[in-house]
Amino acid sequence: MKSFFKAWNRLSLVQQILIGLIIGIVLALAAPDKLSGITILGDLFVGALKAVAPVLVFFLVMSAISQHKTGQKTNMKRIIVLYLLGTFLAGTVAVIASFLFPTQLALAEGTSDVVPPEGIGEVLRTLVFNVVSNPVNALLNANYIGILTWAILLGIALRHGSDNTKQFLSDISEAVSQVVRWVIRFAPLGVMGLVFNSIATSGLSTLLDYGRLILVLVGTMLFDALVINPVIVYINTRQNPYPLVLKCLKDSGITAFFTRSSAANIPVNMRLCDELGLDKDTYSISIPLGATINMGGAAITISILTLAAAHTLGIAVDFPTAIILCVLSAISACGASGVAGGSLLLIPLACSLFGIPNDLAMQVVGVGFIVGVIQDSCETALNSSTDVLFTATAELAERRKNG
Repeated sequence: MKSFFKAWNRLSLVQQILIGLIIGIVLALAAPDKLSGITILGDLFVGALKAVAPVLVFFLVMSAISQHKTGQKTNMKRIIVLYLLGTFLAGTVAVIASFLFPTQLALAEGTSDVVPPEGIGEVLRTLVFNVVSNPVNALLNANYIGILTWAILLGIALRHGSDNTKQFLSDISEAVSQVVRWVIRFAPLGVMGLVFNSIATSGLSTLLDYGRLILVLVGTMLFDALVINPVIVYINTRQNPYPLVLKCLKDSGITAFFTRSSAANIPVNMRLCDELGLDKDTYSISIPLGATINMGGAAITISILTLAAAHTLGIAVDFPTAIILCVLSAISACGASGVAGGSLLLIPLACSLFGIPNDLAMQVVGVGFIVGVIQDSCETALNSSTDVLFTATAELAERRKNG
């Protein structure tokens, strides 16, 4: 047994996760009924990530801002612009892909328990009220907009605190980060349980039925990650973007793919930023912020599924309206951060642009949940890896400007 654990520990986390993935698929196909207890491993893993991620964001942001000294330069303005630009361009690419590869949906039931927002006004209203949410409620409900707001305000207030207080906050944020790293070490078991549950419940055949939709979603996300983002990086840095892009995808995207949580991937991204030699005063703020507002993958999901619904129903979509969809999905994604259902919850809102009835839109959400085992993983990988990519791009661009 000792030799087994030694051999296991010599494997990288990604290799361990792939082994868990394969075992989960094999067990789900071999004995889906007899081994149903395996699903508890996935539930425990997801539950642990959901529990610790809000606390992590709160203390990381508060600690980082409290340590900031007046006069210190950061690249936050450029990073935020890159986040917003990347999200909008991702949605635009998704619209173009939907026109080039129109997809039909076999609409499914089973989403009556999900309540979508009724309009953009409700999304913005929710966003505003999330900002002023009670901090304890924000932590309990994983309201990341509220968590960020309170963390920023308290961090600014504590900039005049004692060095001992700032050191205490730094120690707490590091301790919570360590807890997240411990949880992620159990990712192989968690992934095994999640994959087992997905295949045992839906079956491989169900995923194959939506093969074209999955290919369009994943293909668009890959195009965004390997073409659009490198172009953004090159324009800003005038350097070959691919070494940085591929490193971010390998060291951040793969882990995020399996954990399916941008917030839980924050320690991984912070460590990667440190390896890249980036300014800690900047990335300690930009990485938690990106986990909340950098939503390129979500913009792709919302746009493609909404336009697939329009194609299925024979609704003619003009390109200007499709661009409005890109803007709407980018704005709405921020308002939905921390809400169960994530980007899928916003599909009925986007469908309303094309006059699609809510009951049909909710069936599209059902399709989203079916393909979510792949879509959500790719979406999180794209979102999380670009947090590091754009943070690094902003700093490299600043270095280039200063010679």
